[in-house]
Amino acid sequence: MYDILQLNDMLVPELRDIAEQLKIDNYHKLSKQDLVYKILDKQAVSPELTPAAGGKEAADDAKPKRHRRKPGGPADAPPAETKTETPLPELKDVPLAEEMKPVAEVQPPQTGDEKGDGMRYERNGQFQRLPPRKESAFNVDLDGIVDGEGVLEIMPDGYGFLRSSDYNYLSSPDDIYVSPSQIKLFGIKTGDTVTGAVRPPKEGEKYFALLKVESINGRKPEEIRDRVPFDYLTPLFPHEKFNLFDDHNNYSTRIIDLFTPIGKGQRGLIVAQPKTGKTMLLKAVANAIAKNHPEVYLIVLLVDERPEEVTDMERSVRAEVIASTFDEPADKHVKVAAIALEKAKRMVECGMDVCILLDSITRLARAHNTVQPASGKVLSGGVEANALHKPKQFFGAARKIENGGSLTILATALIDTGSKMDEVIFEEFKGTGNMELQLDRKLSNKRIFPAVDVTASSTRRDDLLLDAAMLQRMWILRNHLADMTSEEAMRFLLENMRGTKSNEEFLVSMNG
Repeated sequence: MYDILQLNDMLVPELRDIAEQLKIDNYHKLSKQDLVYKILDKQAVSPELTPAAGGKEAADDAKPKRHRRKPGGPADAPPAETKTETPLPELKDVPLAEEMKPVAEVQPPQTGDEKGDGMRYERNGQFQRLPPRKESAFNVDLDGIVDGEGVLEIMPDGYGFLRSSDYNYLSSPDDIYVSPSQIKLFGIKTGDTVTGAVRPPKEGEKYFALLKVESINGRKPEEIRDRVPFDYLTPLFPHEKFNLFDDHNNYSTRIIDLFTPIGKGQRGLIVAQPKTGKTMLLKAVANAIAKNHPEVYLIVLLVDERPEEVTDMERSVRAEVIASTFDEPADKHVKVAAIALEKAKRMVECGMDVCILLDSITRLARAHNTVQPASGKVLSGGVEANALHKPKQFFGAARKIENGGSLTILATALIDTGSKMDEVIFEEFKGTGNMELQLDRKLSNKRIFPAVDVTASSTRRDDLLLDAAMLQRMWILRNHLADMTSEEAMRFLLENMRGTKSNEEFLVSMNG
């Protein structure tokens, strides 16, 4: 008799032969499953009609043997009926130290005999069970161990990021996430320099996260919460003068110190034609301020500048250099300038003295004109009517605060570039500053540096910056130079300054 397992292993023609022997009606119309059940039923009713197993096998021997191939088995595997089990070779454990050896020593070349149960066939015919690989033991909790610092930029959704100065305060992988609750709790704003403990990003997170605020703009968090906003601080005329005397051979800073003195909170405009040495002049002023006034936080902001000049400024000036080169889009220029201004404002709110050297405000205005949406009102030169509002806001932020800090801005403005837009931009800024330094292309063409037009350069209310004796002598000197051309005046000053060690000695020598 056949059981159901044997019948299921047979093919349909074999089942039909058995059904024919058992005299099952209409067996050729039945499916395989129906044939199996009909055969089982017929065997149960009349076992005497069931063909003998030996007879069936003899009948099968006359026909070619056919077996169903099991999925996933090797091509040359013997039939299941004839498969004999062989005892597995001896298993042995591999020591843990052997796992730490190089892979080339532990694992022989793969032969395709890899088993799915973690056993590997070795050349000597023995199986070796490798111990399970342990998880990494580096489970150190780094929360609060790492300290981070950056300038806060608040997003429209309420949360913020601490931007790194290494990336000019633009989006970068070093950004630190600040939650809206922390922003509200400490009253921090865009531009605040925040220092605190951070934690690494968890699985699925992208940024570091701020855990604890330790200081804001170098002050304790509780001192910052009640500060007065920048727009409500009282501006005054500058009355504390920067000492720009660096070296008696550095005539650039000595002439600026005499004819256009710079005070804390000055809003100065350096009007320059191309190739007149304005960048070298800014560099000399920056080094003089950094040397004589270490309490002043100095920022050199380069907008739309050449990359090699950025590198030169970073290496030669002891100040923070924030730059956006000319190969970057205009919105990058605008964003870099905005975050630098916000940082300076927050520091002034905390009572600090900040100085920004901007090169140049003309290129910053061009960038704002590019990103400004079209309003339909266009000035001459293709300048949008509202495009100069943000650059004026930047330049107008310079001020001396009553009983507080100061924000000094020295910006360069380009003229005679052949662009009508540059002329319009300069005319808009002309008269907005309280210090103006004119550079002359004729002097630079004759290699006379500094190429300063001393008769056209002046500072408003310089009586607040110079003492009475020096002011009186400067009036006399200006009257003497007024009848000269710019070239004659500069040659006269350089010849008389060469033998003196300071500006005071130079003015005394003029009396003789």
